[in-house]
Amino acid sequence: MDPNPRPQSAAGATAPSIIDGDQTSFMKDVIEASRNVPVLVDFWANWCGPCKTLTPILEKTVQAMGGKVRLVKIDVDRNRALVEQLAGLGLPMQSIPTVAAFWKGQIADLFQGALPESEVRRFVDALLKLAGSSAPAADLIGEARAALQSGAFDRAAALFHAAIEEDPDKPEAWAGLARAQLDGGDDEQAENTLASVPAKLAEHSEIAGARAAVALTREGRKASLARAELEARVAADPNDHEARFDLATALNAAGERDAAAEALLSIMRKQRQWHDDAARRQLLKFFEAWGVEDPATVAARRKLSALLFS
Repeated sequence: MDPNPRPQSAAGATAPSIIDGDQTSFMKDVIEASRNVPVLVDFWANWCGPCKTLTPILEKTVQAMGGKVRLVKIDVDRNRALVEQLAGLGLPMQSIPTVAAFWKGQIADLFQGALPESEVRRFVDALLKLAGSSAPAADLIGEARAALQSGAFDRAAALFHAAIEEDPDKPEAWAGLARAQLDGGDDEQAENTLASVPAKLAEHSEIAGARAAVALTREGRKASLARAELEARVAADPNDHEARFDLATALNAAGERDAAAEALLSIMRKQRQWHDDAARRQLLKFFEAWGVEDPATVAARRKLSALLFS
């Protein structure tokens, strides 16, 4: 067994764009490779606590970039000669972690210490811009939406973040970033993102929709804890509108949008003005959170129109 195990990626295996390097392969893995793609070099050690915090963040960020940047991890204890050589070239190696960015065979930038994920992303975004890999915000948003739909939440978040860096006046990018964070299970970060939206964009429909999605998810997760009880109450008494209303919120949180909408429509069919039209108002919140083009919105809006105008 290796007495000094290397930090592992969050996925449990080294991704193609993430490798362990050493002094014998440094020229090929870093210098030569950086002529085609930016390369981050993570200088770490097994005894270094901050390294164990930073390395997973670096790996997550690089994986989210889909091959636009690579990461080479160097154990300083096993590669003393390389560390001394780089120190002789002016690379500060007095403390670790040290992360150096290489582009076209040269050191383009570096930082030391364990930075938070947001700062690491900014560092990588700046490197990509230097390397000419930045894309128009609209292209980044399109790619991010595709990643979001496929469930690649970290990649979607990184792309939306890059779009914001490219054009901070894009409400679609801010809303998309919040939704990617929300779908990835980080409600608090999604709320922080929405709190950072420029004031002039705060009332845009995209931002309002993301804000509604965060609020409904928070409500839904609370209701989900009692879902079995709510389903039993509705089964026992189909006119228990309060239970059905809460069940709709739980269903929405579980991603069962059609069923959530149907629960609210069922209340309206039985008692349209129940609790001051609460079912219709909640359904409109669902529409706002899902988006006007979502199939569940389209189908439920059609049923709602038929109900209201029948």
